[in-house]
Amino acid sequence: MALPFRQRIFLILGALTAVPTALAVVGWALAVRTVGPSAGARVALEEDAASARQMIEQIDTTRLTSRQRVVLRQHLEQLSNSVSLARRAETYLRYYAGSFAAVVIVFGTLALISAIRLAGHLSRQLSRPIDELVGWTRLIRRRMPLPAGPPTHGAPEFEALRQALRELVTALDQAREKELEAERLRAFREVARRVAHEIKNPLTAMRIGVGQLRRGGGQADGQTATAVDVLAAETERLERLAKEFAEFGRLPEGPKSEVDLVDLLVDLAKSAVPPAIAVTVRANGGPCTLLGQYDPLRRAFANLLRNAAEAMGGHGPIEVGVAKDGQGVLVTIADHGPGIPEEQRQRVFEPYFTTKQDGTGLGLALVRQTIEAHNGTIRVSETAGGGATFSIVLSTT
Repeated sequence: MALPFRQRIFLILGALTAVPTALAVVGWALAVRTVGPSAGARVALEEDAASARQMIEQIDTTRLTSRQRVVLRQHLEQLSNSVSLARRAETYLRYYAGSFAAVVIVFGTLALISAIRLAGHLSRQLSRPIDELVGWTRLIRRRMPLPAGPPTHGAPEFEALRQALRELVTALDQAREKELEAERLRAFREVARRVAHEIKNPLTAMRIGVGQLRRGGGQADGQTATAVDVLAAETERLERLAKEFAEFGRLPEGPKSEVDLVDLLVDLAKSAVPPAIAVTVRANGGPCTLLGQYDPLRRAFANLLRNAAEAMGGHGPIEVGVAKDGQGVLVTIADHGPGIPEEQRQRVFEPYFTTKQDGTGLGLALVRQTIEAHNGTIRVSETAGGGATFSIVLSTT
């Protein structure tokens, strides 16, 4: 059975600390061994000294010459000094070995205690952040929020890893939301495509019937004529609705070409809004061209200009700005109407969400679909002084 990570780290660190302690013990043992030979030499010298004393006792020094007595005395003194030095060396080595053994035991104990404490501290410093991060991965897998409390102590690299995991969770949440939103949009487009198909079949018959009634309107009374007019108006409304559903049900397709946004917006300023609306187009940086589908882009910007005009009741100024934005183009369309409440700014681009009584809720959804099909983004904010400002960023690459 594999040991937990913390216990493995603890054992490894403890083993690394035990090595120098073991070496110290081995050195002490070798030092003790050096005492044995020195003790044997001292015993041999003492035996030699005893033998010399016995020899002197048996010699008649009176028969020796003065020179021989001097030599004998020097030999005895030298032998006595050697025995004294051997005894001192033995005593010194004995105390040295004992002191060294005591020092080894004391410092070995202290080193072992320190090693255990240090190993425990380091193992906690390594294992706790790792255990915390492993727990975070489980939370990420379960799609649960990460704890926001103070982090477990550890090396700075662990804090960097925690921050990277938080950024990863944020990116995963954003990607998941985008995927869910894309899935909803695909479902909405499929429903819109089918509804448009189902409306078109009876709509053709209704238009034919209304036309026949109008051609025979000379013999009809006033009520019949009114009913025919209502049928014609509702038929046209259904036709517009079917067209919007059909456009929303398919993505922009077809060959791309260079589109000059400044020329496009200047043309729409003259044709897409009522005469009482004054549209000002300001281009910062000259012509701004991109590669895209002209017709879908024209419908999208026309829709935004019409919405701005309707928000101001058909009277007032609209400021349109076009400027380079890094590798893209920034287009802003600002009106001075009542504006859009902040809580509704994220929902205005959702399909079937509308604040108009006769709206279908597909206008801004179509705009967003077209902008995103051109690798762009769109958002809405408040105009200075009141109103709504739509900001569109389109990539030119």
